[in-house]
Amino acid sequence: MPSKILIVDDEPDVELLIKQRFRRKIREGGLNFEFALNGEEALAKLDKDESIDIVLSDINMPVMDGLTLLSHLREKDRVLRTVIVSAYGDMQNIRIAMNRGAYDFLTKPIDFEDFEVTLDKTMREVEGVRAGYQARQQLDAIANELAVANRIQQSMLPRRFPPFPERPEFEIYAEMEPARSIGGDFFDLFLIDDDHLGFVAGDVSGKGVPSALFMAATRTLLRATAMQKTRSADCIQYVNHVLARQGDGTMFVTLVYCVLDTRTGEVDYCNAGHSKPWAFNARGELKKAFDGGGVLAGLYDDAKYEGATLRLESGDGLLLYTDGVTEAFDAAGAMYDDGRLKANLQANNRKSVEDIVKGLMRDVKAFAGAAPQSDDITALAIRYLGPDVK
Repeated sequence: MPSKILIVDDEPDVELLIKQRFRRKIREGGLNFEFALNGEEALAKLDKDESIDIVLSDINMPVMDGLTLLSHLREKDRVLRTVIVSAYGDMQNIRIAMNRGAYDFLTKPIDFEDFEVTLDKTMREVEGVRAGYQARQQLDAIANELAVANRIQQSMLPRRFPPFPERPEFEIYAEMEPARSIGGDFFDLFLIDDDHLGFVAGDVSGKGVPSALFMAATRTLLRATAMQKTRSADCIQYVNHVLARQGDGTMFVTLVYCVLDTRTGEVDYCNAGHSKPWAFNARGELKKAFDGGGVLAGLYDDAKYEGATLRLESGDGLLLYTDGVTEAFDAAGAMYDDGRLKANLQANNRKSVEDIVKGLMRDVKAFAGAAPQSDDITALAIRYLGPDVK
């Protein structure tokens, strides 16, 4: 769309001169002019016509001069460029005009070759500014959409803790911090029936919107399958089957899914290519848990998964996490790693599960310092208290 140019000059023959000079371009639609006799009339036309994006104005005019007009134009929130016209040698007013926001200037008597060059340059400037303005609006729209997506994603994850205050047999807490507005990490926890608690931590490949969509599909599918009281390995097997059949062959998820028998402390679990959780007991002893299981889910339809069990005694717990914890980097490129995670858990494992998770998240952020977060960070801690706790 060509620029619309407003010519502001109190000389009535200027309009005739401009129309005569550019009659061919006007007829072909290459140029579009509007005319005003003073600054006040120009402002009225600008308020009425949002398509005007170039103003070419004389300085000396009755009612409202060009310098005053420039002061008002600075208040307009729109793409607008102004070229000022003044007598040759009137450098004082030209400097004032440039300081008040004029893009360029012309001197009288007007050289129409110079006029066309200046006009062409100004139109290119307007096109560039308009493109930048549109790009900014698009980015703002995307940012707003991502903010909405972030709220939707966060609403999918459990946010109320304790999640089951009427159940004294266990305590559980989790947090997820995405690297971008939305992420691919997730956790979930749900009562399958009166005696079984399901909980999971997972990490989808990649980041951003595609990972978030894959995460949502994985979480929904896992929970729906788990509610059929399926054992952990069978649940992961089915989730993998559906994801692999419906995916595009480029995305996958690693996850640890566990089912706690709240009567006995037995945990039925399956690890699909995920970071091994840490197990801790009431004596402060730590060890890696959940060997075996299977490969990452979502890529290979023929992948096989095996479950296993472990037993938690009263006071024992588990820490599930994603590799965003151990692979967090500081500004020097050093990695948080398993050793730091173990040391943090060693120092905090006798605290509440909320304090364990919050303390770990704080420690990772303190370690990373000013370095940008390179991956989503998720941690989930559970402690079994036993059926006889009141």
